[in-house]
Amino acid sequence: MNLRNIAIIAHVDHGKTTLVDCLLKQSGTFRDNQQVQERAMDSNDLERERGITILAKCTSVEYKNTRINIIDTPGHADFGGEVERILSMVDGVVLLVDAAEGPMPQTKFVLGKALKLGLRPIVLINKIDRPDQRADEVLDEIFDLFAAMEADEYQLDFPHLYASAKQGWASKETDDPKDSMDPLFDLIVNHVAEPKVNGTEDFKLLVTTLQADPYLGRILTGKIESGKATRNMAIRALDREGHVIEEGRASQLLAFRGLDRVPVDEAGAGDIVAIAGLAKATVADTICVPNITEAIDSQPIDPPTLSMNFAINDSPLAGTEGSKVTSRVIWDRLTSEAEGNVALHVRQTDDSNSFEVSGRGELQLAVLIETMRREGFELTISRPRVVYREDPETGKRLEPIEEVIIDVDDEYSGTVVEKLSARKGEMLEMKSAGSGKQRMTFHVPSRALIGYHGEFLTDTRGTGVINRLFHGYSAYKGVIEGRRNGTLISLGDGKAIAYALWKMEDRGPMFIRPGDKVYTGMIIGEHSRGNDLDVNPLKGKQLTNIRSSGKDDAVDLTTPIEMGLDKAIAYISNDELVEVTPESIRLRKRFLDIHERKRHSKQSES
Repeated sequence: MNLRNIAIIAHVDHGKTTLVDCLLKQSGTFRDNQQVQERAMDSNDLERERGITILAKCTSVEYKNTRINIIDTPGHADFGGEVERILSMVDGVVLLVDAAEGPMPQTKFVLGKALKLGLRPIVLINKIDRPDQRADEVLDEIFDLFAAMEADEYQLDFPHLYASAKQGWASKETDDPKDSMDPLFDLIVNHVAEPKVNGTEDFKLLVTTLQADPYLGRILTGKIESGKATRNMAIRALDREGHVIEEGRASQLLAFRGLDRVPVDEAGAGDIVAIAGLAKATVADTICVPNITEAIDSQPIDPPTLSMNFAINDSPLAGTEGSKVTSRVIWDRLTSEAEGNVALHVRQTDDSNSFEVSGRGELQLAVLIETMRREGFELTISRPRVVYREDPETGKRLEPIEEVIIDVDDEYSGTVVEKLSARKGEMLEMKSAGSGKQRMTFHVPSRALIGYHGEFLTDTRGTGVINRLFHGYSAYKGVIEGRRNGTLISLGDGKAIAYALWKMEDRGPMFIRPGDKVYTGMIIGEHSRGNDLDVNPLKGKQLTNIRSSGKDDAVDLTTPIEMGLDKAIAYISNDELVEVTPESIRLRKRFLDIHERKRHSKQSES
């Protein structure tokens, strides 16, 4: 049987996972009467809730005597570490672009990686059924993007199709028959080259993804570069420098068939397989027969740009809602996560109860926190901070810069420009996007964008779209003004009382409801002024034996601000923490005691 290995790459929400679902159904992978959930490839709960792909996944379909291994990749820049590794084991890519939105920042990111590896993309202009589609303009924009990314003449001569993955069709021209995905299948078979491998040499495989299985242990997935793999064969693992990590046997050999991994006795060069049986090997290592001493070259990974501290929960409510609360358990969980996620770095700090975790962005770290929370962990999380570098020539501090592309209604463009300028943003381009909208491109320091998304949605009444992509490092831009409002801090431990919250409403909006547990040093609301204010949410109404001449004041509370995980992480200042448990997300001061807070505040000012 012939073999093709491809990856589906695109900007977030342009329809990658829907397309893979469609290909699986039309290839006969599912029975006609089989019940398959929508976006079958997004198997993770968080992926379904957020509507994004977080982990790259492999599947396989058969079409006209050809097995096509298809990899659904993440579309968000925070999970770019996954994309880079995946592209190194495929021979072609399908670049998916929305027929209305056109090329977006992540399109540029994934396309750049693919072109650099010499891959010749197939362009699929998706969502052609949208009423606001502009397919011809988008095709011109894609060509301009290829040219700007310095594609060679073969890459510039890319084949393209029009499609609606939702309706299940692809066609060469917009007025061609719209009945199936066969034109895409045919193009993959004819345009994508067979894997370039050597079947006569010894077995060699580069690990691109790692997964833990409760029964099989570590499952290492990658493309067989040369030779043949058989079950129970003797193997060894080499690191990137060629040092032997461990030796053992391939206790299980798994191939991808539809959505399942199935055991096989052997697999040949070019196929994508998963191997179990090794305890230490990880991503970017080479799995090979014992006589090989040279590792396969692996792609360097872009460095983390953002870090935050994960620490034990030391609040008065610690241990009341979660089962995993000790620093040892947290450290073990973080190190196991870093093993399989090369875009994540974990290190111990001077404080034995706190660990520094560095990643690509707020979303990647928020997903990790939410996953741990659902597993029963209790944590306290610090405000995200950027990872600075030093210029080797001048010794000056460099900071990460992001390219930000914003689509916004004309009436809100002035506010957006004003806000980003105050955050040291530099406008590169501003052009009309039609239908009364503007598209603006900025270069903005990464630290200035922490917490900006919520403010942006408020400024644009929820109609604006913001996309960001790591651009590079540049000279430090100077001090950026942070949050202007102070906070309301609890003076006591107990359960919040409705009367007390009602009396405090003129001080600012609340983050809690009556009956919520509070403790000294916990942030319960935002102060309407710039300073922090300690308040008592436990104070009830004074009762007397004198009958009131009129009706008692009715307690009518304003709905509090819901502080979800993403919003809480973006909101806190450097002297504050987010307490995360399986049941609650609370904001608190780093130092709970009021006197200790004042002492540390004076020390920082002196």
